[in-house]
Amino acid sequence: MIFKLKGTFQHYDWGGESFIPNWLKLKETEDKPYAEYWLGAHRLAPSLIEFEGQWLELDRVLDKAPKLLGEKSQGKFGDELPFLLKILDVKSPISIQIHPTAAEAKLGYEQEDEMGIPLTAYNRVYKDHNHKAEMMIALSDFWLLHGFRTEANIVETLRERESLKQLANHIERRSLASVYAEIMQADQSQLAEWLLPIIHSKREDYQQGKLKLDDPDYWVLFSMDSLQISEDKLDAGLVCFYLFNIVHLEKGESVYQGAGFPHAYLRGQSIELMANSDNIIRGGLTKKYVNIPALLNTIDYREITPKIIPAYEGDEPLYLYPTSEIDDFVMQRFEFKPFDEEKFTATSATILLVMSGSLYIDLGDDSIYLQQGEAAFISADSEVDIIGETDGYAVIATLPCE
Repeated sequence: MIFKLKGTFQHYDWGGESFIPNWLKLKETEDKPYAEYWLGAHRLAPSLIEFEGQWLELDRVLDKAPKLLGEKSQGKFGDELPFLLKILDVKSPISIQIHPTAAEAKLGYEQEDEMGIPLTAYNRVYKDHNHKAEMMIALSDFWLLHGFRTEANIVETLRERESLKQLANHIERRSLASVYAEIMQADQSQLAEWLLPIIHSKREDYQQGKLKLDDPDYWVLFSMDSLQISEDKLDAGLVCFYLFNIVHLEKGESVYQGAGFPHAYLRGQSIELMANSDNIIRGGLTKKYVNIPALLNTIDYREITPKIIPAYEGDEPLYLYPTSEIDDFVMQRFEFKPFDEEKFTATSATILLVMSGSLYIDLGDDSIYLQQGEAAFISADSEVDIIGETDGYAVIATLPCE
């Protein structure tokens, strides 16, 4: 079975105003940021599927007809769609964050339930039982923080700034973990001692466009401006620009981020596919709740060299992005031209989203026409023909084939 699918908007403050509405060709918009467009069955913001002329919430439909997910999916993940597909427009930095493992999420959820913390409460961290591994594909030049730099690089970066040399000494004498904990628990006077000399000495260069985008000083000042952080209420996350990798993705490039992995999206547009979760442990650059004990208990301190997945430039119409570490999702890219036809077998529930152009999905006795920004839900055990009408491409979210 195939159904037309309509996503849900998230109007977070860090979002842009025009990218998502323009891409979706919305005729009417609200005077709010359009930060994310969700396609999935997450209980907080389920998508709608079209059935016999009515739009129904996907999570409710799956509650009543879980067989649409397929036996393989139900056997591993129960009666929930295991992934969530998003489009993001990042105008200002999103909070530095990490995501728990499934075991940590289950324990945290149960503990917060026992404490009587409502799911919508300001200080609620664990909103479901799931982990939140994720991959993202850049739709534009995209900048992000992505894991800890090597310790040698961190020390070198800190020593280049007089006010941060003390932190470099602490790392060499103690450990990165203890210094990170010190930073995240620092008071305003200590943050001012570390950061204000940099802010004051670099502001003019920043305003004149003289700082390069791979320079952590640039992002400190950019975050101060875009997040309206005042000098008397500094955010500990600003120091993390000197600890984490600053990564630039060109359009089409992608990265994968697993549990415990510190990251923050800084600017740009992207596709994101993740395990079906909204569990976020925040670590700065935010006015939202930062749970320091959960953060320090969960964060992965391993130093990494970012592994950027290159943009696909092959001849095959279907390309599978590598996500071998998890089994909650895979993403495929489908390139098409007029009259191109590709047979696709959905062994589990699948979401197809047209990124550009237009196509048909033909089930034999049923078909759907989709244009840019439109999506379909394909139930398990469906074999369809995907037929291009124009030049374009779509992304397909599903489970790995065994």
